[in-house]
Amino acid sequence: MKQDTVLVTAGRDPERNHGVVNPPVYHASTIVFPTVAALENAGKRDFHKTYYGRNGTPTTFALEDAVAAAEGAYRSTAVASGKAAICTALLAFLKPGDHLLLVDSCYGPTRAFAKGMLANFGIETTFFDPMIGAGIADLIRPETKVVFTESPGSQTFEVQDIPAIAAAAKAAGAVTIMDNTWASPLYFKPFDHGVDVSVQAGTKYVVGHSDAMLGIVSATEATHDAIRRTAVELGGCPGPDDCYLALRGLRTLSVRLVRHQENALRLARWLQQRPEVSEVLYPALPDDPGHTLWKRDFLGASGLFGVVLNKYSKDALAAMLDGLELFGMGYSWGGYESLIIPTHPESIRTATRWEKPGPTLRIHAGLEDPDDLIADLERGFGRLAATDADT
Repeated sequence: MKQDTVLVTAGRDPERNHGVVNPPVYHASTIVFPTVAALENAGKRDFHKTYYGRNGTPTTFALEDAVAAAEGAYRSTAVASGKAAICTALLAFLKPGDHLLLVDSCYGPTRAFAKGMLANFGIETTFFDPMIGAGIADLIRPETKVVFTESPGSQTFEVQDIPAIAAAAKAAGAVTIMDNTWASPLYFKPFDHGVDVSVQAGTKYVVGHSDAMLGIVSATEATHDAIRRTAVELGGCPGPDDCYLALRGLRTLSVRLVRHQENALRLARWLQQRPEVSEVLYPALPDDPGHTLWKRDFLGASGLFGVVLNKYSKDALAAMLDGLELFGMGYSWGGYESLIIPTHPESIRTATRWEKPGPTLRIHAGLEDPDDLIADLERGFGRLAATDADT
């Protein structure tokens, strides 16, 4: 079955749900049982047997089935946010005295969790160059239990050689975890490339409308039980309404991502021609350093990319961004709307250095008409130049 069809059909069971096309929203805390035997056996429940609301309802299970089918996982586990997905995956395989290898271009909250809570638990983290590839074998120790990747890298969009990294980790008995939020389950199939656990912020492209918080951890058969057990013990369950919104978003993910990619490519190519721009960071561009790996491993590109400007003052950058009408300034991305924020990659690097001439921007290309988005940016560049000339 092709992936567009999987997105439309996975997680649905109209016969079980009185002919209803979409899985209903089940609000539940207490689940009642008809007999003592049924109550006592419920603790030994199978994957889709309701036991207690915190451990999932049929709405949760429908979403988990659908994401697992889309991503090619054995099973998926829904949690309360993308950050919760990251923490769940790491805590499932790390204990005091263990060693974590974490890509230097990881999501900022992932870095904070490793340097804060994991360090407090006696877990050591070594950050590695995202371009290390098979060379990561030289960093693996006997106590290395997890290699955590994120491709492309957060803010700077380096494409990693995931198959090479995963192979080195597997040879050493370590688990490979990948943050697959940028590509979504559609545009990168982590389990085809040797990854053991995939995490993503369903908040972004799966939900797709900037109105729900959700995380998803997908796993192989060998790693699923540890993930599920950790998620239950942490208690970070998603609400059924959020799971429903994610299921609804999943049905249109394919058509939305096509438009996100088209708009991002249009903007990226236009920005490459601008005199104010030093560099565009987007793996789908043929001259991007990661393009060859992206073309080999990925099935498409999302709407998120980076832009490095030439040297401009902080006031000039603020004038450019503050006056934008279509691009909102806010955290997260993956919704239907276009967003832009300044980023500071140089402040979140350990193993590598980020040395670029000017400010860095992160742009999410939404679903608006690209001509309108370009016009908005063009007016912004006018303000950038005018303010810079006055300072």
